[in-house]
Amino acid sequence: MNAKDYSYPDNILENRVILITGASDGIGRALTLRAASLGAQVILHGRNVTKLEAVYDEIESVSSNLRPSIALMDLASANAESYQSLASSLTEEFGRLDGLVHNAGILGERFSIEQYDAVLWQQVMHVNVTAAFALTQVCMPLLQAAEDPSIIFTSSGVGRKGKAFWGAYAVSKFATEGLSQVLADEHRQGKLRVNCINPGATRTGMRLAAYPAEDRNALKTPDEILAAYIYLLGPDSKGVTGESLDAQ
Repeated sequence: MNAKDYSYPDNILENRVILITGASDGIGRALTLRAASLGAQVILHGRNVTKLEAVYDEIESVSSNLRPSIALMDLASANAESYQSLASSLTEEFGRLDGLVHNAGILGERFSIEQYDAVLWQQVMHVNVTAAFALTQVCMPLLQAAEDPSIIFTSSGVGRKGKAFWGAYAVSKFATEGLSQVLADEHRQGKLRVNCINPGATRTGMRLAAYPAEDRNALKTPDEILAAYIYLLGPDSKGVTGESLDAQ
């Protein structure tokens, strides 16, 4: 199966409860809208309530069947109580979680290791790795309550082969690959699927920050790279775990 070219019916995610972090912009926003259009009950995570409400309204304008939910939380400052409160709310409202997509992340700065600010390094590692670990941990009972649960972590090309001046971002993506592999191996005999997706060069704000002089019109839009995400969130990827797929 080439996940990049995966085609699917219009109801492939029907009745699936899916939490997507970083749902207010870029790939997270596009995936949230697509998942909702395919029948999923989506939970929009982000830190900007105005942006989340805009996505919420857009979903409601095209779908009257399912009402999305908003999970407002800043991953940079969230504590154990914040994560547990979110998990408790999801348990009370839905009782399960069929999909968890770790899309939120920060770039940091593109400096050499010698020049990298230690505080910024910690922030990037915290948001990109530790927050994903913490959210996954509190959501495990919800995922285990689902019949066909799937976790997707966001990787990067610089998280597979180190590249100069990518600093904490690259290291955080190597760690994300490792977290995904460890979790997948721990649940290899069970029903939980855990995989990574490398979105590739996509027309997002983060890509613009990394490559400000790049021709954005030459890049694919978030809407154009979603096939691999839908594949891993839907039933056709049962048994696929511990993999790192390319969206392009």
